Amino acid sequence: MEQTKEQAKKLAILLVEDDTEISEMVAEHLRLEGLAVVQAFDGNEALRLFREQGFDLVLLDLMLPEVGGMDVLQVIRMDSTVPILIMSAKNGDVDKAIGLGFGADDYIAKPFSMIELTARVKAAIRRATRYSGGTAKEKAVHRIGKLLIDQDNFTVTKEGEMVPLTAKEFQILALFARNPGRVFSKGQLYSAVWDDPYLGDENVINVHIRRLREKIEDDPSSPVYIKTLWGIGYRLGELD
Repeated sequence: MEQTKEQAKKLAILLVEDDTEISEMVAEHLRLEGLAVVQAFDGNEALRLFREQGFDLVLLDLMLPEVGGMDVLQVIRMDSTVPILIMSAKNGDVDKAIGLGFGADDYIAKPFSMIELTARVKAAIRRATRYSGGTAKEKAVHRIGKLLIDQDNFTVTKEGEMVPLTAKEFQILALFARNPGRVFSKGQLYSAVWDDPYLGDENVINVHIRRLREKIEDDPSSPVYIKTLWGIGYRLGELD
């Protein structure tokens, strides 16, 4: 009974890696470090386990069968802020930028040492624990450049002047304001704002982004608030 209580206190890791040898090696090492590890060997299994169980961190390979690692990352990020650490042989700058932009907390390239992996895992969990210990109430007012976004009153002002936005335009802008620095694909934007599965209709997103830019940007043809990452998605501009 004592062992059960002790296990219940362990931090739980979802390890998503299709290479059995690597998965077993990493799982064994992390268990020796006092962590509980659940293994998944493809993207579908990873998403099923994530929905069924609670995890304190996800270790995610990118090259997965069934559903790719980048897709798994995006699906998890739609509903959860759990720390996600990518471990992948794809160690180019573009892959790192995309992974981090889509919401990964860290990126470690294969081959890696178990000491480095453990340090990264524990650091990510510490950061998540520290930040989650703050105030539970979500920040209601965001100041971004010349814009003031009030989520409680559903209003946006620019240099004191009210900006008339539709409900969807406001939701898109508020989503960016709550997630500074994060890149959203068109599918993620649609799922978050329209609350429906994305069926690939890019025109809906394009029209709303264009109209939103026309209302908040000084020069919509050269936007500073909502930046486009070609082939990837959109993110909030880096403004003081």
